[in-house]
Amino acid sequence: MDKLEDMSSVYDFDPITGNIPATKVEITVSCRNLLDKDTFSKSDPCEYFGRTEVIDNTLNPDFVRKYILDYFFEEKQNLRFDLYDVDSKSSDLSKHDFLGQIFCTLGEIVGSPASRLEKPLGPPAVGIPGKKCGTIILSAEELSNCRDSATMQFCANKLDKKDFFGKSDPFMVFYRSNEDGTFTICHKTEVVKNTLNPVWQPFTIPVRALCNGDYDRTIKVEVYDWDRDGSHDFIGDFTTSYRELARGQSQFNVYEVSNSSSSTTKNKKLLVTLLSFSVESEFTFLDYIKGGTQINFTVAIDFTASNGNPSQSTSLHYMNPYQLNAYAMALKAVGEIIQDYDSDKMFPALGFGAKLPPDGRVSHEFPLNGNMENPYCNGIEGILEAYHQSLKTVQLYGPTNFAPVVNHVARYAAAVQDGSQYFVLLIITDGVISDMAQTKEAIVNGAKLPMSIIIVGVGQAEFDAMVELDGDDIRISSRGKLAERDIVQFVPFRDYMDRTGNHVLSMARLAKDVLAEIPDQFISYMKSRGIKPNPAPPPYTPPGHTHHHTQI
Repeated sequence: MDKLEDMSSVYDFDPITGNIPATKVEITVSCRNLLDKDTFSKSDPCEYFGRTEVIDNTLNPDFVRKYILDYFFEEKQNLRFDLYDVDSKSSDLSKHDFLGQIFCTLGEIVGSPASRLEKPLGPPAVGIPGKKCGTIILSAEELSNCRDSATMQFCANKLDKKDFFGKSDPFMVFYRSNEDGTFTICHKTEVVKNTLNPVWQPFTIPVRALCNGDYDRTIKVEVYDWDRDGSHDFIGDFTTSYRELARGQSQFNVYEVSNSSSSTTKNKKLLVTLLSFSVESEFTFLDYIKGGTQINFTVAIDFTASNGNPSQSTSLHYMNPYQLNAYAMALKAVGEIIQDYDSDKMFPALGFGAKLPPDGRVSHEFPLNGNMENPYCNGIEGILEAYHQSLKTVQLYGPTNFAPVVNHVARYAAAVQDGSQYFVLLIITDGVISDMAQTKEAIVNGAKLPMSIIIVGVGQAEFDAMVELDGDDIRISSRGKLAERDIVQFVPFRDYMDRTGNHVLSMARLAKDVLAEIPDQFISYMKSRGIKPNPAPPPYTPPGHTHHHTQI
C-alpha cells in the first residue's frame, strides 16, 4: 500500500516550484581597531553564532572559522554579531569582556559592494561613552556547488509489457534523498507513448535540486507506465548518485529496474541506460549582485475614490495613529527587503487616480512628495512620510489606470539595459483595473526590459483581472504579441491577514510570496540578453596584516 501514498506526489509535482534547497553563502568575519580592554595585552576576541575561534592578542582579527547560512532573497534574515574579549578558559560568555555588537541582515551583506559590509561596532550596552569600538567587516561568498546544472538523457530497453494489449507509455520520476532519509521529488520525465524501448528527452536540472550539493547522496528513480485514468502502474525503481551519473555513459550507468512488490517481474528485466551527461556552471542571482547590479525599487499607490474617505476609519487609507494601514504594511514589508539591494536607498514613489492641487486635474502618475522633478524619497520611512502627506493634499478620484506607472518605470528601465540595474515596481491597489488593454500592452513591452512588477491587492474587491496579469497559468499577450517573460506577481493582501493580529508574521509571508519569483525573473532577463555579471572587485586586504597564533 505504501506505493499509493507517495503516488500523489507524482501527479501534483510542479517542476518550477519543486522545492530546491536554498543557496548557501559563507560569511567571513574580520574586525579592525577594536577597543583595547586589557591594559597590558591586546584583546582576544571571539563571537557567537556558532563561535569563531579565539584569536590571541590583536586589535585587527581575521577569523578563520566561517559561517554557512541559507540565503533567501525573499526573506529578511536578521543577524547579530557580538564580540568578546576572552580573559579566561571559561565558555560562559558573561565571564568575558563584551567589546561591541552589530545587527544587520544577510541581504545587507550580499547587497554591499563586492558583497562586503563594513559597519562600526555598536558600543556594548554598558557603553564606554565617546569611544569608538572599531569596525566589523562581513564578507559573503556563495558556495560554488549551488550554481551547477546537470544535463542528462536516458533510454530504456525491454520494457515489461504492462498493458494487456502490448506496449507501454513509460515515464520516470527522480527523487532527491533528504538528511532525514525521506525523498523529495525533483524531476519527472515526459511520457514516451506506445513503446518498449523509450528514449527520453535530455533534461537540465540544478545540481542542488538533485542532491543538495552532496555528490554521494542517494538519488532514487522510479519508472511508471502512464495511464489515462491517472492510476499509473509502478514498473520498478533503481538508485544512483550524482557521483555515479557524472561518470557519463559507461557500463556503470546501466541500471536494472527491480520491482520488489511484484512477483511476476522476476524474469522480465528492464534496463535503463544513461546516454549522456554534462554539467555547466550557471550564473546566479548573487553573482550579479556581487558584481554590482543594483535593484531599483519604485512604489505606486492607488488613490482612487473606492478606497473610501481617508478621514474615516473604514477607509483603506485611514491613518490610524496606533497601527499602519494595509497600504503602509504592504509597502514596508516588501520595501524593507528590497532596500538592501539599492545602495543609495532613494526610491521614487508615485500615486495614481487622484485630483491634484491647485487646479484639480486628474493624474495617474504623480510624485507622492509633490516634486515633479525629483520623485525620490529617502528610504522606506521617507516613502511612508510622503504617502501620509499626499493623503492630506490630494483628492481621491479615479479611474484605476495602471499603464502610466508601468510605463514610467519602463522608461527608466529602457535607459539601462546593460545589466547594471534592474527595476522592481510595487503597485498597491484596491481595485478593479480600468485600462486593462493599455496595461497588458505596457507589461508585454516591459517584459523585454530589466523590470518586474509586484501587485498587492488590498480590500475586498474582485481581483480576477490581477490574476490574469500575473500570467502564471497563461502568459499574457497584447495585440497578438506574447510577453517574452513572466514579470508580474500578484497577491491579495487579505489572504495574509492573521486572525490573531500578528502582523509581523503575516507580512513576512506576504513579502516572501511576492518576492520569491524576482531572482528567476532577474536571471531570465540577464540570460536572454547574454549579460554576464561583472567580476567582483578584489577583496580589500589591509597592508602588512599578520596573525599571532590562533586558538580554536
